[in-house]
Amino acid sequence: MTPAPAPAPVAARRAVVVDDEVALARLVGGYLEREGFEVTLCHDGAQAVEVAREVDPDIVILDLGLPGVDGVEVCRKMRTFSDCYVLMLTARAEEVDTLIGLSVGADDYVTKPFSPRELMARVNVLLRRPRQSSAPPPPAPPALQVGPLRVDVDARETHLDGRRIDLTRTEFDILTALASRPSIVLSRRALIDAVWGPGWVGDDHLVDVHVLHVRQKLGDTAKEQRFVRTVRGVGYRIGTGE
Repeated sequence: MTPAPAPAPVAARRAVVVDDEVALARLVGGYLEREGFEVTLCHDGAQAVEVAREVDPDIVILDLGLPGVDGVEVCRKMRTFSDCYVLMLTARAEEVDTLIGLSVGADDYVTKPFSPRELMARVNVLLRRPRQSSAPPPPAPPALQVGPLRVDVDARETHLDGRRIDLTRTEFDILTALASRPSIVLSRRALIDAVWGPGWVGDDHLVDVHVLHVRQKLGDTAKEQRFVRTVRGVGYRIGTGE
């Protein structure tokens, strides 16, 4: 009897850790390696962008306060060629720093000092997305239409008036969560459960930042909310496109 062929090896997930604190980068990298990641360490922003091009990582752990090319600019440049998950590290708790970092496409952030276990928990939540709870919502149809906006769920593409709109993974997932429930107002917590998963812990105001970025890309404003509408004191719902 011919023996069955051995299963193909599972490709290791790839991570890039970017921090000018060499000891911290090594510590984070060590935890990621124990979780089975192939890890590349970088200590400056310019190098990080080039490494991300070469490695094509699943996730980037990115320090906001890098010297020279800072984390915001690194994230902005990465988003021109990669939709990997980006988890931002910041030693500055000022809200403006966090909001700027998320608005260029970061998916989550952790404030220093942090425990490596907390960091790995956040990494694993990101990489498990989309995560189904014990009572998952009905699956979204293959495509969702909101006036001139088309959200192709299967292809993970968004088109407005026939023109493709480039959204990050998080932005696309938030838009899909809203568009698939056109008659329902979703609170921040509901959106976090739908996009990040029920196990996510952190500041739920990061939803506001991602919604703002979706609006900017769709040409919406706080006054003219054609696609994503704010229901004051409750949350967000999809608009009509008019």
